[in-house]
Amino acid sequence: QDPNSANSQFFIMFAPAPNLDGQYTIVGKVVGGMDIVDKIKKGDEADNGTVADPDRMIKVRIAADGK
Repeated sequence: QDPNSANSQFFIMFAPAPNLDGQYTIVGKVVGGMDIVDKIKKGDEADNGTVADPDRMIKVRIAADGK
């Protein structure tokens, strides 16, 4: 099997979405660079969030607070 054949999705929420509670894992929150997040192409709600020609994440950093 091709190791690059899997896919995934994630959501960056701009408002509470209680309909997603219990269905998805919260990974983190944006603590800096929201101006960049605002430039990411947004999905079409009428098409289940599908994004035509989606942007690609080249580098992502996840930091832990040590709690």
